[in-house]
Amino acid sequence: MVSMNILPAHKRILVLKCLVEGMSIRATVRVTGVAKATVMKLLVTAGKVCADFQDREMRELPCRRVQADEIWSFIYAKEKNAKRAKAAPPEAGDVWTWVALCADTKLIPAWRIGDRSGMTAIDLMDDLRSRLAHRVQLTTDGHAAYLEAVEGAFGGDVDYAQLIKLYGASGKEDERRYSPAECIGIRQKVVEGSPDRKHISTSYIERQNLTMRMSMRRFTRLTNAFSKKLENHAHAVALHMWWYNFGRIHQTLKVTPAMEARVTDRLWEIGDLVRLIDEATPPPGPRGPYRKRRTNGEISN
Repeated sequence: MVSMNILPAHKRILVLKCLVEGMSIRATVRVTGVAKATVMKLLVTAGKVCADFQDREMRELPCRRVQADEIWSFIYAKEKNAKRAKAAPPEAGDVWTWVALCADTKLIPAWRIGDRSGMTAIDLMDDLRSRLAHRVQLTTDGHAAYLEAVEGAFGGDVDYAQLIKLYGASGKEDERRYSPAECIGIRQKVVEGSPDRKHISTSYIERQNLTMRMSMRRFTRLTNAFSKKLENHAHAVALHMWWYNFGRIHQTLKVTPAMEARVTDRLWEIGDLVRLIDEATPPPGPRGPYRKRRTNGEISN
């Protein structure tokens, strides 16, 4: 196994490529030959750099139509099992990733990780509002937490609507457990402003939910690849968002979302991320002298 202290750039690129393409930590270890602890350390470092980079770059965005939604996952154990799980960390249980997406450029300008309460919704909407250059049309689902959050962040300076899905009766027990009931219709609810009804939609953000589940092994259902620590979960999400926004060509746009939104004028690669990591990591200082060690009352070198 390769140690982090001497991990060359091409190895770090390979590790990060495995992670952004949806491989688990253990699969990345098997493919790259890099030690598990080293992979985890690189994930944490990359996640911090990706979060800081996007926080700086995602400003004065030209978005006009935004969709928002939240996606479920869990840390260590599902909520119903967390209290009796052995050695479970304090944050064990359900966790929700809230995502806002520009329907035109497919850019993800803001996301938040937390519970499904109004406080997390407020954090997301406050952050989203601070990054926009124009008034937007916003669509969410019917989750009540969005109402106060949108009002507090935008006031009356938004065209906001909710798309509420109507479901039929549930089917058999196994079908109800792993998939929702059949959607039999939708209802559009105008909350604020004058949204264009033909653009009241959550289709793009729901497709993004699928992209997240396919691109991060931690989000794949019915596996043992779920996150064991909330911190690592957050770093994995930040890495995914950077790769999605800056490094992955969108199939329809033929450019990255960041290029479409004029946040950048070029395609970023994993090698660029490694350089950002190197720039953000201070070089090690000179090694000090060895401490003198006492042996049987005598000082020895």
